[in-house]
Amino acid sequence: MKLDAFEELQQRLQLRFRKPRLLRQAFTHTSYVNEHRKSSAEHNERLEFLGDAVLQLTVSEYLYRTFPERPEGQLTRMRASIVCEPSLARFAEMLELGAHVLLGRGEEQLGGRQRQALLADLFESFVGAIYLDQGLETVQVFLRTYMFPYIDGDGGLLVKDYKSMLQEKAQHNSMGLIEYRIAEERGPAHDREFVAEVSIGERVLGSGIGRTKKEAEQQAAAEAWRKLGSEA
Repeated sequence: MKLDAFEELQQRLQLRFRKPRLLRQAFTHTSYVNEHRKSSAEHNERLEFLGDAVLQLTVSEYLYRTFPERPEGQLTRMRASIVCEPSLARFAEMLELGAHVLLGRGEEQLGGRQRQALLADLFESFVGAIYLDQGLETVQVFLRTYMFPYIDGDGGLLVKDYKSMLQEKAQHNSMGLIEYRIAEERGPAHDREFVAEVSIGERVLGSGIGRTKKEAEQQAAAEAWRKLGSEA
């Protein structure tokens, strides 16, 4: 991964690592280290271990403060649904973390960047790196921005995969090809905002705004999904 890719990631997520090696380690998969044994690269499994514990603590505190009337058992179930592999992978996808991970050639060819388990581990290692570099308070700010707003009152994700849902609806009703395009990019590099549009056939059905291209596309797909539902 090139240095400018690390720079882009930090600007987009409004983070500045004091120790860049921690950021690189967070995105270094074991398969990459195995293929570059002569390098000084460290894989991210230890950071993943730490990040898991930090997530358990911060999510627990968030739930404790947000739902003061709920008993321990219910909070435990909510936490489990938030820090489980599918949820963490979804957050990694929203932040486009997979695009930056260093993989060995074999893992790359097997589609590792899209593999759910790898993405979930990547999110944990990234959180672990933030914690070591800047402490718990910065982790909490990061999660308040990129995780907690997308958690509903039952501990599930408010962000559904509307792109997949729209694709299934279009195929089921033989509506034609779905296309996404980025209509606009605005704002400075450290606070970039994307505007996406989705069309089926020649008809534009939705638009969305997000901090990442994928998030903007999801928002556009959600608008299109709702529009098709109201028309039905």
